[in-house]
Amino acid sequence: MPRRIVPTGGQKRSFLIHFIVFAIATVIMVMIHKKQGEHHWAYPWHAWIIAAWALALVGHGCSVFTNYEDHGMDEFHRQEKQG
Repeated sequence: MPRRIVPTGGQKRSFLIHFIVFAIATVIMVMIHKKQGEHHWAYPWHAWIIAAWALALVGHGCSVFTNYEDHGMDEFHRQEKQG
């Protein structure tokens, strides 16, 4: 059974910085949209950016916190060197 790879401090810090920048940018985009829509309807352009960025953030989190070693990759590299 593959062992779980424990994330390094640098990987955790990188994810935390990504999350903080996402949170700040989200607040700024929502505030800009709110100001645009004070007197009339405004297209929610920020929703697409936030959704795409949130999906990237989930992927980043998964790559940091749910990473497992792959013994098959070691075998692949061994065979690649032979052939």
